[in-house]
Amino acid sequence: MNIVTQLAEELKIRPQQVEAAVTLIDEGNTIPFIARYRKEATGALNDEVLRNLQERLVYLRNLEEKKQQVMRSIEEQGKLTEELKKKIEMATTLVAVDDLYLPYRPKKRTRATMAKERGLEPLADILSLQETTRSMEEEALPFLDEEKGVSTVEDAIAGAKDILAETIADNAEFRKSIRKWSMKEGNLVVKAKDEKEESVYEMYYDFREPLEKISGHRVLAINRGEKEKILTVKVEAPERQILHALNKTLIQGENPNTEPYVREAIADSYQRLIAPAIERDIRNELTERAQEGAITVFGKNLSQLLMQPPIKGQTVLGWDPAFRTGCKLAVVDATGKVLDTVVVYPTEPQKKIRETERIVHDMIRRYHVTLISLGNGTASRESEQVITELLKKIPEKVSYVIVSEAGASVYSASKLATEEFPEFDVGQRSAASIARRLQDPLSELVKIEPKAIGVGQYQHDMNQKKLEEALHGVVEDCVNKVGVDLNTASVSLLSYIAGVNKTIAKNIVTYREEHGAFEERKELLKVPKIGPKAFQQCAGFLRIPQGKNPLDNTAVHPESYDAAGKLIDYMGYKGEDLSHGGLKTLGKKIKNREEMAERLQIGIMTLNDIIEELEKPGRDPRNDMPKPILRTDVLDMADLKEGMVLKGTVRNVIDFGAFVDIGVHQDGLVHISQMSDKYIKHPLEVVSVGDIVEVKVMSVDLKKKRIQLTMKG
Repeated sequence: MNIVTQLAEELKIRPQQVEAAVTLIDEGNTIPFIARYRKEATGALNDEVLRNLQERLVYLRNLEEKKQQVMRSIEEQGKLTEELKKKIEMATTLVAVDDLYLPYRPKKRTRATMAKERGLEPLADILSLQETTRSMEEEALPFLDEEKGVSTVEDAIAGAKDILAETIADNAEFRKSIRKWSMKEGNLVVKAKDEKEESVYEMYYDFREPLEKISGHRVLAINRGEKEKILTVKVEAPERQILHALNKTLIQGENPNTEPYVREAIADSYQRLIAPAIERDIRNELTERAQEGAITVFGKNLSQLLMQPPIKGQTVLGWDPAFRTGCKLAVVDATGKVLDTVVVYPTEPQKKIRETERIVHDMIRRYHVTLISLGNGTASRESEQVITELLKKIPEKVSYVIVSEAGASVYSASKLATEEFPEFDVGQRSAASIARRLQDPLSELVKIEPKAIGVGQYQHDMNQKKLEEALHGVVEDCVNKVGVDLNTASVSLLSYIAGVNKTIAKNIVTYREEHGAFEERKELLKVPKIGPKAFQQCAGFLRIPQGKNPLDNTAVHPESYDAAGKLIDYMGYKGEDLSHGGLKTLGKKIKNREEMAERLQIGIMTLNDIIEELEKPGRDPRNDMPKPILRTDVLDMADLKEGMVLKGTVRNVIDFGAFVDIGVHQDGLVHISQMSDKYIKHPLEVVSVGDIVEVKVMSVDLKKKRIQLTMKG
């Protein structure tokens, strides 16, 4: 199998692009670096395609390694024929290789191996060939041997059938076609394990769906219900048709001496050996497919959340709501520095509303707070009522935003939070985090384990290694897309920069603390463990806003500084022009970009990127994303009426729809069927996390706290 050809076909890109990407990956280059600074080599493959390519490359290389191991093992047994070798070489999945290896794999003691030990293999051959003119009872007589445990004719025939059943079960072609047939014609059948009590799994108490059509989110929900011992699950395969096909294939002519026994061996082979194995394979395949889909959705949601625009230049009051222990507040200035913290008790059981209003108003006046960031956890609804009543009474113009506090408690109890705020308790840290995640979502959320951020589904039921790798890749791509300030970035943020690990990130911060702010990117080479390769990978993603060289505040890579400098000179600009808002008309002044690229001895894609950076130095791609909705008043769920049209923020996207915050503390669900007048396969075709959407209320269930919304019309 040619890996380059296969990857090109799978990813629908040219073989030359694959070859270039594989070479760059093998040389130790990071995905963000390849995507941004090696566009000419790869034909501008983006980070998503490159990550898919890298993942498949690892799989296909493991597959090739497995094939070699299997062929060596079979060859050592002296059983590797040219035909078998060719089949193994042509296999495209690990499952297919396992199927081919099955007859040669060292086995535990099975009924068939014990029958072989008793010398019954020749009798099994007679049964398999189906050519005998004698009855099987007569054929079995010579094999009777008390010492070997073959006391009767029935014992001998049973052993022969066991050997034949295992031979049939080990046939790779049979397994492949049965697996395919079962997947195409079979159903997933789910039942309640015990009495049908009320639970979140009610819809699966008597559930049946074709394997081909079942959606990923249902598979993951069913798996969880089974794990919790609430549901029983089985694959219902077309057994009658499968047995008919096996009989037709394996029974040669009409030999009454052997036919009944062969039919019995076939039925036993399928029911005892093949069916359970195929069921495991199908369940695994459904789960893997569902997990891959869920990880993809989680990744896209996470990316949208991390890329939400920062709210700059505002002093924010972070509000971590609670009942008995009180609401923790933290005032954070425009740079993210915590100015003050306090605990107030406006909620049950204390209900000190007047005192809370006085304390909060005093903080607003003293620190010029313009925005309140309210966490959406326990007592959020009650806190929101207090905030909106206060905002009506005071003269200062203050808005509030409800933010997801998913992961805030994880962060506040972490070692990182303890190091960052040693004098604060977990509540104060949580309030500071809630404020900061509104000021700069990316900088704050990178401190939290990605799967704890709460924009996925069934994340605890997935392959944790795959999930962590995928989400780490998403965070890495987002951080490098935005770039970070080398002189203010935290260790958490720096460790996601291409070519920078946690050790190097700590070394950068230590160097900064000991030597003062970095003035130039090339100073990075003085940081321990940053050699030429690490510098090459990370330099373009690290910014120095007030540095000596204005190019250090752009995504222009140091390797292109010479070309960028010549371009500035050729077009009649001065270096300092870059520091005063950028060279806004640069692109228009260049009449022939191909000619200019040739003159500068760089590729046209690199030239285009340089022009874009010189026109808008320090540009933040997040500014193009929708801004959060700032609120001053609150709606109650009871205020909602059917037909009401509201604006809301998409909080989470899942396979069957999206949850939208419409300002009533309970997110409403827009089912996939209510998202568009056109047919869509997945909600992500229409919405993303952070999108501001207009929705209409379809129904409100106060008892179950459910809001059904529509985006149609």
